[in-house]
Amino acid sequence: MALPIDPTEIDQADYGEQRAVLEMDHEEAIEHTRTVFTDAGFGVPTEFSPSELLNEKVDADRDPYYVLGACNPEIADRVLDVTDEMGALFPCNVVIWEEEPARQVVYHVSIMKIARLLGIAPDDENWQDIVDETSAMVDEAYASL
Repeated sequence: MALPIDPTEIDQADYGEQRAVLEMDHEEAIEHTRTVFTDAGFGVPTEFSPSELLNEKVDADRDPYYVLGACNPEIADRVLDVTDEMGALFPCNVVIWEEEPARQVVYHVSIMKIARLLGIAPDDENWQDIVDETSAMVDEAYASL
C-alpha cells in the first residue's frame, strides 16, 4: 500500500521534531525533563514506562524507555473547541530513552503540527496561533534541557 504522502518530502520542522541528549542516568533525566516541561507551562497528567511494562509482560529485555504525557489544560480546552478528533493525539508526549548508560535521548513531535498535516485540524490563523504558542513552550523546555 502506498502512503498518501511522501515522508521524505516532509521537513522535521513541519511536524515539530525536537531531540536533545542528556548526559545523566535515566531516572535523573526523567525528573529533569518533567521539571523543565512543568516550568515551561506544561502539566504531566500521565506518564509510564513502556520498557518496564514490556519487560514484565513479554520478557522483552528493553532498555529504559519512559513517556511523559505533557499537557497545558488551557490550550487543550481551546484545541477541543476547534476539533474533537484532536483528543486522539492527546497528550503531547515527551519520550526519554536510554541510548547508553548515562546518556538519555529526550524526543518530542508536535501533535498540533501533525494534526494540521493530517487534516484533523484546520490550516488557519486560529490554529497557527495554537501551534505557535505550544511551539514556544516546547522550545523553552528544550532550551532548558
